[in-house]
Amino acid sequence: MRRARVFLMVSRLTSVFLLFFPLSLVWGYRPFIATDAAVADLKEIEIELGYFTLERDRGKNTFVIPQVVLNYGILRNLELVGEFGIEERPHGPVRLEDPALSLKAVLKEGVLQEKPGISFAIEAGPLLPSTARDEKRVGFEGVGIISVELRPIMLHLNLGGGIDRMENNPFLVWGVIAELPVVPKFRVVAEIDGEHTKGKTANTSALIGFIWNPPISNVSIDAGIRRGMSRVAPAWTFTTGLTFGIF
Repeated sequence: MRRARVFLMVSRLTSVFLLFFPLSLVWGYRPFIATDAAVADLKEIEIELGYFTLERDRGKNTFVIPQVVLNYGILRNLELVGEFGIEERPHGPVRLEDPALSLKAVLKEGVLQEKPGISFAIEAGPLLPSTARDEKRVGFEGVGIISVELRPIMLHLNLGGGIDRMENNPFLVWGVIAELPVVPKFRVVAEIDGEHTKGKTANTSALIGFIWNPPISNVSIDAGIRRGMSRVAPAWTFTTGLTFGIF
């Protein structure tokens, strides 16, 4: 019942946004963990809304409803990013998951800015405390991002690191995204990513899914299935969401 109320609230909020705000066509980077070397336009808000995520591991289900990323263009080639999720585990209270703030800047304009060559960006900022018992500290993460087109495939390469919010241990993160246009406004996508914290087993996983830009609603709709490749990653994750922009 509680999960149904949260889902209904998110659906109503999304409907309000779609009815009352002008939308722009955006190429959202849901359902990925990694990202691309592009930012929101000046004074534009991009909302990445994961309205349903299911993790299944060792016979137990965890729901994340919703998962939100807000991108605001504060200057040309510079955006402010805020993100969080609301997580419900099989046993225990609903809790805030992975809150973070960061700045993302495009340092070299390229294919994602309709110019020749690679696009290069960096994203960095604090990992904020969550409501989980062992995540009360402030961490930090910084990532370098390269986007390059190897026709017909678009690739996004991520590499970075930081200190975690649990024990302030150093960690390394990496990810590779591949996008293949199949028909206009529909892309098959894949991702392999990992995170390795000092003294712990690496968390690696792979995703396959799609992104669809419907011609009428001018939003980006996505869905994907992620498979854990290490024992600490959830065995299976199913996620679906949408991305839209507000001027």
